[in-house]
Formats: sequence, structure tokens, C-alpha cells
Amino acid sequence: MKYSSIMAVTGLPGLFELITSRNDGAILRSLEENKTQFVSNRIHKFSSLESIEIYTVNDNVNLVDIFHAMEKSPETLPDLKDNNSVKKYFEKTFSEMDFEKVYASDMKKIVKWYEILKKQNVEIVLSETPEETSEIN
Repeated sequence: MKYSSIMAVTGLPGLFELITSRNDGAILRSLEENKTQFVSNRIHKFSSLESIEIYTVNDNVNLVDIFHAMEKSPETLPDLKDNNSVKKYFEKTFSEMDFEKVYASDMKKIVKWYEILKKQNVEIVLSETPEETSEIN
């Protein structure tokens, strides 16, 4: 499974592997449940993880950069029930993050996604420079 085929879908928890796309949506496989389903693009928006950027105090960075910093960090992953511990984790792991624009809910999502990717042994690398980017807000 390639990182480039991993999607986040609005309104649905977790991450999905894109199996195939259609005019009215996509066939996706849940990474957590290993269940394949059709998801309509009339109801949901799809974001490739490769295209997601995170606000920093300087230029925005790709989500891959955050994941790489998490891999290299000696810090243990935070308790997701405690917003303060999540923020402190990222202050130590990726201090350039703009903590006024990146909310605790976004940081929790990043940690959850990282855990899912690690559990599935997905190599976190960009296939090439993404043409379109979207931001977590």
C-alpha cells in the first residue's frame, strides 16, 4: 500500500485506501476495519494525505514532514483525551507549528493518522511534489 493512495474523508473517521474512483465517488478500503465501501462525493470530500499541508510560523509544510518529525522524536505519543498533552507533544516534536491556526482537534487527528499508518506499515513518503494542496483547519 502506497502513501499516495491514502485518503482522509470528511464525515468518516480514520483513513482509507483509494481502490478506484468513479464519477460519483470512490471505492475505498478502511485501513482500520479492512472493509471496502463506496463513498459518494456528493456527501463527502476526499483529501489525499499527500496534499495536506499544516500551518507553521513560516511556510506551510506537508503532513509528511510532521510524520517524519514524529518518527524521529523520542517523545511518546500523547494521551488524546488531554488537549494540553497533545499540544505539549507537538511543541516538543514540531515546534514550528502555528498553534493558533492548528487546533487541538487537528493535532489529535494527526496523531491518530500516524498511529494508523504505522500499524499498517505504510512507508510515509511523497510520490512526487503534489500539484494541489489543502490545509487542515
